[in-house]
Amino acid sequence: MHRKLEARIVNDLLGSTLPLPSYATDGSAAMDLRACTTEPVTLVAGGRTLVKTGLAINMMDPGLVAIVASRSGLSLKHGVRVAQGIGVIDADYHGEIAVILANDSQDDYIIQPGERIAQLMFQPVVQVSLHLVDQFSTDTDRGEGGFGSTGKQ
Repeated sequence: MHRKLEARIVNDLLGSTLPLPSYATDGSAAMDLRACTTEPVTLVAGGRTLVKTGLAINMMDPGLVAIVASRSGLSLKHGVRVAQGIGVIDADYHGEIAVILANDSQDDYIIQPGERIAQLMFQPVVQVSLHLVDQFSTDTDRGEGGFGSTGKQ
């Protein structure tokens, strides 16, 4: 069973043209974000662009972060992904959600008005205090082993 929390979304920017994001199934972890544009937007090959969603978020639970992630089909089929890997929307951010998209393909990609461009997922946050020390123990199964030290299989 999923724990239900709330984030307030203002869709005045949408008008009545786009539906609010929703979970496609009971097992969905994320909601689709759509391009809130009146005209198609060309994302040139190798380029980046900022695409507005028309959704403003406000007063999110302070124990949450909203994560903007790529849509797998858009990445696989067209090379279009969230530019910075993931987007982080802090609980105290109050404003429109926009998505930085990158085109890794050799072809321009046309983003259509209302097209599903990314996913929005909410995750719990743990804030950690960092403490400077002179040294730390490497007495673990891994020891000081780094990249690839645990083997391939």
